[in-house]
Amino acid sequence: MNKEDKIDSVIGKSTSIHGDIKVNGSIKVDGKIEGNINSKESALIGRESSVKGNINCRSAVIGGKIHGNINAQEVIEFQSGAEMYGDVVCKGLIVEKGVFFEGNCRMSQETKEKQ
Repeated sequence: MNKEDKIDSVIGKSTSIHGDIKVNGSIKVDGKIEGNINSKESALIGRESSVKGNINCRSAVIGGKIHGNINAQEVIEFQSGAEMYGDVVCKGLIVEKGVFFEGNCRMSQETKEKQ
């Protein structure tokens, strides 16, 4: 996420959502989501959060637990302690030490935008 980017939507720690989310900007998730996330910009998934669903975005920073696939047009960064159960498609991948990743990764110059 660039310094000039702003977070348009925040899902707080004590929030649980059942259903799909579509954001025209960036989203920060600190709670629990059961559903797909579609963000035109960045998806920031906090260390205490969990997502059961697919994430489609420009770029992602993952610190929590994901059960689903991630499709990013640019870079996906997995921070230490993150857990990923699913496949990722992106142009660039950063994986810190201490990440659990069970799935496949495909790096491509052309990613699909699923809306």
